[in-house]
Amino acid sequence: MNRQRSFIGFIVAGAIALLVIAIASFYWFFAKNPANLTASTGQPSAAIFVSKLSPVMVSLLTNPERLQALEREGELSKLKTSLFAKSGIDYKEDVQPWLGDEITLAITSLDIDRDRENGQQPGYLLALATKQPEKSREFVELLFSKRALGGANLAVEQYKGVKLIYDNQEVSTEDKIQNPKDARGLANASLSKIQNSLAGAVVGEGFVLFANDPKVLRDAINNVQAPDLNLTSSPEYQKAIKQLPKGGLAVAFLNLPIVAKWQGLELAEQTYNSEIISLALNPKGLLAETSFLTSSEIVSPSSPLSKPVGALQYVPASAGLAISGSNLSNLGNSDLAKLWRQATATIYGSEEDVVSRFAKPLVDVQKRWGINFPEDIFSWVQGEYAIALLPAKEQTTPHWIFAVEKSESVDKGVARLDAIASSNGLSINPLTLSKQKISAWTELTTATKKSDVKEGTSFNIETKVRGLHTTLGNYEIFTSDLETMDEILTTKDNSLIDNPNFKDSIAAIHQPNQGYIYLDWTKSQNLLERQVPILKLVEVLGKPFFDNLRSLTVSSYGTDTGALKGGVFFQLNNS
Repeated sequence: MNRQRSFIGFIVAGAIALLVIAIASFYWFFAKNPANLTASTGQPSAAIFVSKLSPVMVSLLTNPERLQALEREGELSKLKTSLFAKSGIDYKEDVQPWLGDEITLAITSLDIDRDRENGQQPGYLLALATKQPEKSREFVELLFSKRALGGANLAVEQYKGVKLIYDNQEVSTEDKIQNPKDARGLANASLSKIQNSLAGAVVGEGFVLFANDPKVLRDAINNVQAPDLNLTSSPEYQKAIKQLPKGGLAVAFLNLPIVAKWQGLELAEQTYNSEIISLALNPKGLLAETSFLTSSEIVSPSSPLSKPVGALQYVPASAGLAISGSNLSNLGNSDLAKLWRQATATIYGSEEDVVSRFAKPLVDVQKRWGINFPEDIFSWVQGEYAIALLPAKEQTTPHWIFAVEKSESVDKGVARLDAIASSNGLSINPLTLSKQKISAWTELTTATKKSDVKEGTSFNIETKVRGLHTTLGNYEIFTSDLETMDEILTTKDNSLIDNPNFKDSIAAIHQPNQGYIYLDWTKSQNLLERQVPILKLVEVLGKPFFDNLRSLTVSSYGTDTGALKGGVFFQLNNS
């Protein structure tokens, strides 16, 4: 049978339409006359249809046609054509004339019929703003008439003044005969009907609604007529909406405890109750800003910084990853740490598990040196700091740099690290490199080789450098090897802080802030793929994005009570 009636296509259409903004943003930089993209409203109007118990709602707050000017090779046009290809619908003729300035997709309930016997079937709601109600009604009639021609059994219902059209979900005799003695088979057949069903309605003068079950539409109508049921009546949502910046083109709201339940996860720690994300275009890239809402008071790890830390002057521009900020000693008690613990404990079971999965080089360093980062290093870093990884040309393990502002606690910390190195069998030797006095942690090893004398064997003694540190200005600099230390000493005028790409990236982030995590994608891609294999699959799915990604910068900022704010800036290639 022709499966025109599959609701999956419409859910995918909604989801992709919301992601189009991310894909289209790349072409902003190639277009000679970029479109004037501004959100029509500050927040999603379709929130009145969504239950306040919804786990997630995502909205595109501009008409997709405004993205058309951002195209370079007609990707958006191809996308719209392919979405409706199997439905017999012509987007330009049947949809474009009435489609307004909002597309909202929401998970309305975790299980439509609340029956565990037939599995969990979430309720999906797709709300499309309409600027021509009569045209949109014609579209709904056309869509369902084509589904009827494709073999769907339709039903029409008047519900509280709204006309609903939907597929008849009754399990057919044919389905029953396939499994006459198997109750589970009958339940699966019923579930299959639900998954492939579609319900639609035009509500008032503003929205066309589609859902995967008529019950979802009835609930949406109830939510409008009983305002205390919909998302706009939620105190958490109201708090989140106030955090939205101006000019966002896409917005996502997540009810974190319900999201965890939806994904079958147990929220081990519940510091944060909800999250709101806003996506906006920037002349240099794409800026995603987020706020995590909590009922407790926010504790920042350090005082806000109004400019990049001075420690970055000792990080070469060749760095693939750089982390900078101040006061690591209070990091464990901050709300950033609470967010990390909530996420890792919920998804992976423990913080240790996620670190071992995605930060294996750090785990290896701790094991080899017999140290604990929070106790042996973070505890004495009270001033500015910078941590960086530099790609290694002929090895998989990257070179590293750690620069920290000098203080009495730092002097004690260095002495402590020297003691740890000595207890691990390393020697602490002074040496001079580029006229700079350096302390090196070294290890003597022996290597054997065949001697020219048949009866004997000769031994070579090799000195391996396991780490170095020196004082430059008001900073103590640690490196993994001589090559990296030499690069710092000999290329002082080519630091990351003077790099134009880095300057452009941090310029997009709000100030003051708590510092930056800067990732140069082209230099770090191979390393990240080795540590996170699934990233290769993500790259394939998001090829246009990763092909144009130059770098990303992450920061946290803002001191509002009850909201942890942050942003991620994706810098894109402009040539």
